[in-house]
Amino acid sequence: MKSKKPGYDRYAKYGYIFSIPFVVAFLLFSLYPTVYTAVIGFTDLKGLGMTSIHFLTDDIFRNFKTVLSSPSFQQAFSNTVVLWVSNFIPQILLALLLAAWFTDKRSKVKGQGGFKILLYMPNIITAATIAILFSGFFGYPMGPVNDLLVRFGFAEKPVELLRNKTVARGVVIFIQTWMWYGSTMITLISGILGLSPEIFESAEVDGANRVQTFFYITLPNIKTIMLFTLVTSLIGGLNMFDIPKLFQNGGPDNATLTTSLFIYNQAFSGSYMYNRAAAASMMMFLIIAVLSGMMFFVMRDRDEVEQRKQIKQQQKEYKMRQKSGKGDASC
Repeated sequence: MKSKKPGYDRYAKYGYIFSIPFVVAFLLFSLYPTVYTAVIGFTDLKGLGMTSIHFLTDDIFRNFKTVLSSPSFQQAFSNTVVLWVSNFIPQILLALLLAAWFTDKRSKVKGQGGFKILLYMPNIITAATIAILFSGFFGYPMGPVNDLLVRFGFAEKPVELLRNKTVARGVVIFIQTWMWYGSTMITLISGILGLSPEIFESAEVDGANRVQTFFYITLPNIKTIMLFTLVTSLIGGLNMFDIPKLFQNGGPDNATLTTSLFIYNQAFSGSYMYNRAAAASMMMFLIIAVLSGMMFFVMRDRDEVEQRKQIKQQQKEYKMRQKSGKGDASC
């Protein structure tokens, strides 16, 4: 008779009970909308108040083809990639620099807590507040930026800066970098602090300077945290919506139009093309999934993969020896 741990059966059920609210919320607010979106991408569902849904039997991928051939979607996707890459590169570089500075014991930075709070604070402010704030900064004809340009002689009269595509994109890129570099910095700091102090002490004893320690010790050992940061930034960047929407509503001339804003406009602005919006959503889902998978593959730990292969090979050889041993014994 097997002995049971005292109280195990009595307390195990509470784990399932406590998970019920999450499971119900996930099924209702995450899984069902995702499946429903995937389904209507293959239908003709459009128009406000329409309830009947008919599958596209003549060409089931018609909505996907229409979206892919749309110049607006092509421009939105191009804008999204440019905006994400342009804000992620300075964001990760600045976050790495600050993380290395705060975690280096030789720097002896005073008031680290205050610095971290100040640098992380833009991430706490809501996107709507920041969008309104920067719209006011670049306001026309009255705004702080225009006042400075006229006062210091850079312009004879106020300029409509946000009608310039480059300026509008630059402001969105700056806002995204400014909002998220603090969060990225905190993530990297937590990864660095999780490393063994003995590694850094050994590097210091061997005469490695700060730059060598960072590139040869710190970076290789936080590859997992870097992968997490890259993937989460990719997901957030390709789903960029709030700042482009609230700042200039995708303008001027669709210069800051992103794929999420394109999907929103297709579904809720004027034509109510739910089928095309769903098709665009599923395409972006597939693009993000493929790119994330590629990042996992490229940044995988090759030593660990090789070690697993060796272990599997050893297990296979061990099983073969066992079988051959049994065969010899039966003879």
